[in-house]
Amino acid sequence: MSNHETPMVRPKRKKVWVDYLIQFRWVGVIFLVLPMSLILDMFIYLDQVISQRKSYKQRLNEHNQNVIKVIKRLKERNPSKDGLVCTARKPWVTVGMRNVDYKRAMRFEVDLSDFRNILAIDHDRMIATCEPLVKMGQITRATVPMNLALAVVPELEDLTVGGLINGSGLEGSSHLYGLFSDIVVAYEIILADGRVVRATKDNEYSDLFYAIPWSQGTLGLLTCAEIKLIPIKEYMKVTYKPVRGNISDLAKGYIDSFAPEFGDTDSEKVPDFVETLIYNPHEAVCMTGKYASKEEAKMNWTKINYIGLWFKPWFYQHAQTALKKGEFIDYIPIRKYYHRHTRSYFWESKLILPFADQLWFRILLGWTMPPKIPLLKVAQTEAMHNYYHDMHVLQDLLVPLYKVSDALEWAHSEMEVYPIWVCPHKLYKHPYKTMVYPEPGFEQHRRQGDTTDAQMYTDIGLYYAPGSVLRGEVFDGSDAVRRMETWLIENHGFETQYAVSELSEKEFWRMFDGELYEKCRRKYGALGNFMSVYYKSKKGRKTEKEVQEALEIPYVDVGQLTD
Repeated sequence: MSNHETPMVRPKRKKVWVDYLIQFRWVGVIFLVLPMSLILDMFIYLDQVISQRKSYKQRLNEHNQNVIKVIKRLKERNPSKDGLVCTARKPWVTVGMRNVDYKRAMRFEVDLSDFRNILAIDHDRMIATCEPLVKMGQITRATVPMNLALAVVPELEDLTVGGLINGSGLEGSSHLYGLFSDIVVAYEIILADGRVVRATKDNEYSDLFYAIPWSQGTLGLLTCAEIKLIPIKEYMKVTYKPVRGNISDLAKGYIDSFAPEFGDTDSEKVPDFVETLIYNPHEAVCMTGKYASKEEAKMNWTKINYIGLWFKPWFYQHAQTALKKGEFIDYIPIRKYYHRHTRSYFWESKLILPFADQLWFRILLGWTMPPKIPLLKVAQTEAMHNYYHDMHVLQDLLVPLYKVSDALEWAHSEMEVYPIWVCPHKLYKHPYKTMVYPEPGFEQHRRQGDTTDAQMYTDIGLYYAPGSVLRGEVFDGSDAVRRMETWLIENHGFETQYAVSELSEKEFWRMFDGELYEKCRRKYGALGNFMSVYYKSKKGRKTEKEVQEALEIPYVDVGQLTD
C-alpha cells in the first residue's frame, strides 16, 4: 500500500452557525426550491415545445434577427468607458462553483438569452444545429424519438451547448468521440468588431475553430454550433461488474473494462458507453453499455429497468447493488440512461436533502426532484457560498489513463471524497496545439487505450463533502485545491474551468497552453474587448475596486463595427 492510500488525520473543527444553516437547508429546499423548480421546469418545457412547433424558416429567421440585435448592441459600446464585453447571464444561473468576480466589475453586458433553440436536425448530414443555450435534455427530447443522438450527451439535463463548448464536457461515450467540443463541426461566432464568422476545422477560420473550446467565451460570442449526430437504438444494455481490492486493483479493473491494446481496431471489444463508480478505496462497480433494440429488450423483459421513474432508486445506488449480488445486466430506455445522474446530481442531492434517497421520500416527493441548481444558488447567502468553497469539493480532474491509479491514490489521501465518478475520454492530437493537449510523443509509448491520433485520458469526478468534513475535522478547501492543481501540472493533467481554482496566472498557463489562444485573441480583436480566460475562470473574494483593477486591460482598436 502506498503512502497516498492513508488519508490525513486532521484535528476536530469547531462548529459555527453556518454549519447549522447548511444542515437544515433542506427545509427551504422542500417548501420553496422544489415547488419553484417544478414551475420553472414547466415554463422551460412549454418554451421548448413552442420552439419545436415553429418551422425551420421561422426559427432561422428569429435566429438571424437575434444576431442583428447583438451586433447593434456591440455598436453601442464605448470601449473607453463601458468596460469589457460579457454576457448578461446572471452568475447564479451557471452550474459551476466559481464566484464569478468579473460579474461584479464594470462591464458591457450583451443579452444572449434568446439563443435557446434547436434550429435544425439534418438527417442527411447527421448534424444538429443548436443555439448556445440549448440544453442536453432539450436535445434528447427532440432527437431520441428519431433514433438519433449527439455523439456525446453529458448526463445532466440542464447543461447547455455553449457551456459544454466554451468550457468542457464529456460523457460515457467520450472514449470513442472525445470531449463535447470534438463533436462540433462548425461554430457561428460574433467577433468584437461585429463580424459574424463561421469557423470550421478546414476553412479560413480553422485556427479560431480550435481555439474556442475551453476559452470561456473570451474570443467572441457563440451564437450557433453544428454538432455531430449518431444513429442509436431504443435501449442501453448495461453490464455492472463489481471490482474489489486496493486502489491499483480498482484502476486496473476500470481500464480493462473498456481499453483495447494499442492498435487493436476490433470495435466489438469496445463498449458504446463506459463509466466506473468507486464507492470506497476497496470497492468499485465498472459499467459498460451497448445500444440495444426494443426487440432485444422485450426478449429480456425481466431485465428492463425504468430507472427514470420517480420512485426508483438513484442510479448510483442501483449500480452499487452489484457489490452484493455480483455481476448483472439490465436494459434502460435510452433517454433515461443518458440522464441517469440528473435526479440525484450524481450523489450531491444526498447533501442537499439527506433523506431524499429513502423509499418514503421517493414515493411521496421523488417526482419533484431534482431542485434546480440556479434556484439553490440564488438562495445561498455569502456565508453559505464561502462554506461550499472551503468545505466541499466539486472538481473534474482530467488525467492520462495510465496515471489513473496515482490520481486516485492522491485524491484519497488529500480529499477522501466518495463516490468517485471515473469516465474515459480521448484527447486528440489536433493540427493546432489547443489549450488542452495530449502528452508529447504519447503515441510512441503504445499504451493501452491510446491510438495514433489520440491519447486516452480519464475524468476523475470528485463531487461531495470530504471525509474529514463529514467527521467534523478541519479541512482547508483552498489549500487542497492548490495541492491538486500542483499535482495536475506535474502530471500533465487539467482542471475543468467550471470549478473553484486557486491557480495564479502563471500557473494557469503552465497547466493550459495559451499560444493559439493568445494568437487568436490578437488576430480576431478579442484583446481589449473580451477579458482573458484566466480572469473569467479565476476564483476570488475581491472587492469591486480590486476586481476592476485586475481586469483593466488597455483597449486595442479593432476598427469600426460593421453593419
